[in-house]
Amino acid sequence: MLTFALSKGRLADKIFEMLKQLNLCDINISSDDRRLVITNGNYTFFLAKPSDVPTFVEAGVADLGVVGKDTILEEKRDIAEVLDLGFGKCKICVCTKNEDTEKYKNILNLRVATKYPNIAKNYFDSVHQNCTIIKLNGSVELAPIVGLSDVIVDIVESGRTLKENGLAPATTISDLSARLVVNNASLKTKYEEIYNVIKGFESLVK
Repeated sequence: MLTFALSKGRLADKIFEMLKQLNLCDINISSDDRRLVITNGNYTFFLAKPSDVPTFVEAGVADLGVVGKDTILEEKRDIAEVLDLGFGKCKICVCTKNEDTEKYKNILNLRVATKYPNIAKNYFDSVHQNCTIIKLNGSVELAPIVGLSDVIVDIVESGRTLKENGLAPATTISDLSARLVVNNASLKTKYEEIYNVIKGFESLVK
């Protein structure tokens, strides 16, 4: 039996659509479904908060997982990322006020508001810019508007929220999408079963 840890929320519908196409799961999951563990034939599926998926996979509770690249970068778990699934595409960016898209690079101790402190810190370390990370849990766009931060690091999809609040993407840190991840031990002990799953997903990725 293979066990999957799957992200609840915006990625879930697409994940289950792909699983059905691969004949791995024939169960419909609605938005008001409260089940956390679903068993279907030789497969068990955990529905977890996205930030917890890498934890389940690293611990070996799940053999495989589907989660966004942003979560992989932020959680920094010891797991194997094996496939870009090609959906849930967006970017994580440094965002500034419209008129300041280059000025932030010259601020000696940059104040950075974000829901992704590890990604932000790693990025600014890589470009050798000193910064103070301010962890927020939501509405990070508010931080530069009220003077809490100089910039934000956040996920950008359409950019509409940024634009409506006088902000703009200044630098792309990473392109993001849903990824298939695997427990390192499972990759060795259940190689054939996992390889078949990977090949199945590959056939659906265009």
